[in-house]
Amino acid sequence: MCLSVPGRVLSVTDEGTLARRGQVDFEGEAREANLSLVPEAGVGDWVLVHTGVAIRRVEATEAAWVIEQLGRLA
Repeated sequence: MCLSVPGRVLSVTDEGTLARRGQVDFEGEAREANLSLVPEAGVGDWVLVHTGVAIRRVEATEAAWVIEQLGRLA
């Protein structure tokens, strides 16, 4: 089973197609993530991140729902 965690993009550094990276906020914890698979994602967007790679953009409501569900597991 794979787990992807939603985070909000804080900044983007675009150094080429495969070198697009950004700072992503995961409920107060900022981490660097590879954004190459989601070229449409920009600052303020929500993305699902799996093992340091953003795999898709999501709406804020979906991100909030996932964060709530993950909170129930703790």
